[in-house]
Amino acid sequence: MTGASLIPVSDLSRQNADLLLELESAVNSVLNSGWFIFGENTLRFEAEFADYCQVRHCVSVANGTDALELSLRAAGCQAGSRVATVANAGFYTSTALLAIGARPVYVDIDERLTLSATDLQRVLDQDPEIQIVVVTHLYGQMADMNNICRLVQSRGIKLIEDCAQAHGAELAGKKAGSFGQMSTFSFYPTKNLGAIGDGGAVLTNSDELADKLRLLRQYGWRERYKVECPGGRNSRLDEIQAAILRIKLQHLDNANRQRREIARAYHQAAGSTNLKYPSSGFGTDYVAHLCVAMHPKRDLLADHLRKNGIATAIHYPIPDYRQPIFQSFEHPLPELVLTEKAQREILTLPCFPGMTMDEIHRVSEAIAAFH
Repeated sequence: MTGASLIPVSDLSRQNADLLLELESAVNSVLNSGWFIFGENTLRFEAEFADYCQVRHCVSVANGTDALELSLRAAGCQAGSRVATVANAGFYTSTALLAIGARPVYVDIDERLTLSATDLQRVLDQDPEIQIVVVTHLYGQMADMNNICRLVQSRGIKLIEDCAQAHGAELAGKKAGSFGQMSTFSFYPTKNLGAIGDGGAVLTNSDELADKLRLLRQYGWRERYKVECPGGRNSRLDEIQAAILRIKLQHLDNANRQRREIARAYHQAAGSTNLKYPSSGFGTDYVAHLCVAMHPKRDLLADHLRKNGIATAIHYPIPDYRQPIFQSFEHPLPELVLTEKAQREILTLPCFPGMTMDEIHRVSEAIAAFH
């Protein structure tokens, strides 16, 4: 397509454009304070984000992967532990598990592209050694939490929510991150609540788990230079990122509404085409971190959109169990039918706060024209 600029999948400069003065003021305030780690902004952000997510404790850390690993360690995960999770979420949970020496047990997904409660029941019935389940709210879509919670509670299994793509999502009046014993968040810049660098957090209602997480994020110290807890590391959110996140948190709900409306426009444009959306219905349990659709001729659709000046991506192209790292292990491939189908058909469309109506219309027209 000539004469029109490329529509990107995401554009951080536009997402932050309306907040620049506030963000610059926040950064300058931190610089002038001379206090850069574990200061007032970190304490206030932890309190504000915990309150927003309807939980008692927020323990900030350096990034989302640390959040996953430290929450697993706090839950008692250790070398040899078997943990149920999905294989279509970018290998992040698998990375945390392999760092501990634990073994991922992969569960198939449902039509939302999130962990299937039906397949989870099958896996738990077959593998009584599983003591932890990590459920990922993928692409901004919350998983089937009512049925998943029922399954794990009846078996005394610990539940960790991976909310790295679901900041602000809400199901039946409960926020993402308030269902499990712990929940993890990433504040990577592209997230719905994104910093201007890395950052993460673990949320919990348990005083005991919060205390252990605070030890783990700083060397295992109970007091300075006195190591009490094994498995600790240096994983701290800095003051500049905390100050940035405090401002962005105030705008999160509005940004999520914008994302959801963009995805809804694409859904309406698809009409009777073969393009399908895994969202449960564009309600509050979906915050469109990524607008991912499915089409049986995904590559042809991507080429069609590219010719119309529209960028696309694939999140994520390789199921965890097919990653090259597992070639050196004795690792039988699971039979996850919907996971494999999604890997062949998913396509990420442009969706971010700051998209113009013209861009949304161009993408919608191109979708409608693909047959």
